[in-house]
Amino acid sequence: MSCLLRGGLLLVVLTACLTAVFIFYFQWRGGEFVAGNGRSLQARDVYLQAYLAANAAALEEPAGNGFTPAPFTIATGESADTIAANLAAAGLLNDTELFLNYLRYHGLDAQLEAGEFILDPQQTIPEMAAALTKAIAQEVDLRFVEGWRLEQMADYLADNPAANIDAAQFLAIAQRQAAFDLTPYSFLADLPPTASLEGYLFPDTYRMPPEADARYLVDLMLKTFERRVTPAMRQGFQDQGLTVHEAVTLAAIVEREAVVATERPIIAGVFFNRLTQGIKLEADPTVQYPLGYQADSDNWWKSPLFLVDLEMDSPYNTYRYAGLPPGPIANPSLSSLEAVAFPAETEFIFFVADCDAAVPGSHAFSITYEEHLSNVQRCR
Repeated sequence: MSCLLRGGLLLVVLTACLTAVFIFYFQWRGGEFVAGNGRSLQARDVYLQAYLAANAAALEEPAGNGFTPAPFTIATGESADTIAANLAAAGLLNDTELFLNYLRYHGLDAQLEAGEFILDPQQTIPEMAAALTKAIAQEVDLRFVEGWRLEQMADYLADNPAANIDAAQFLAIAQRQAAFDLTPYSFLADLPPTASLEGYLFPDTYRMPPEADARYLVDLMLKTFERRVTPAMRQGFQDQGLTVHEAVTLAAIVEREAVVATERPIIAGVFFNRLTQGIKLEADPTVQYPLGYQADSDNWWKSPLFLVDLEMDSPYNTYRYAGLPPGPIANPSLSSLEAVAFPAETEFIFFVADCDAAVPGSHAFSITYEEHLSNVQRCR
């Protein structure tokens, strides 16, 4: 046997012995290695460290194939393995094993966030892994319904935590119980000192950035009111002999009374006729408003009303007090504001829900009280 062959066999034997000693020592230490920096390494860490060292060059190359950034979504509860598979399916990742081992070694597999991301396939695996721990904060759409009162808006915000807007702070600002500068909004110049912002928080769909707070939302709603209520509409209010505050007050009643949009100018015309002739408006919503929240029905608008309700002593109750109530009872739509600015010319003085109408929610209008009583009796 040659010296070279004997030397090779000796090397193999020595390697086997050293390996056996290494394994015995490792087991004796409880499965831990001690790295040069003093950090205790588990067996898995040793393997991953060696694996990543062997693939160091690949970690510096683009993770995917393409060149265009693309959206990527991580659903709540998705595992790192599922995420890696989805990245590969999207063409954003070529080597799922390398990606997963990188995550595991650095403890990032448990830090991946659910949410939306924009990923560049030219990112390296370390860059992509870091990006996936910081989901893009998403804008939230808030839909405020026409005819809601302030409390309903606040309830809606409380039910939408994704918007991250403090409902209590919103309501405090809207009710003018928290400081908020109104001087930038010229249309509020005639707002009574004790009046809330009821009626002026324009109902619409608002896309809220992640950093938005209650003040941001109130400002946005007021600015939307200012933009949507045009100079022509404000001139219309003036032509009807109304201030902006009075016009919004009447528009809120029209909003709560009207179901069919085409009837809003007619209902506005009826109310103008009653105001002109000194007849009480006798509008149910002006009673519902001061009655407030109804716990039995979980509703802010009591229905049906009873005779005793119509007798309640409130300045908002237009069954007891003539003229307009002291302020809006809700936040009206643009079409109700337009109806007050440009009401229908009509002789109608009365209206009641029409049970025989072809269009649900329509009203039966009348000029005389006798006609009105007939319509009421017909629908009982």
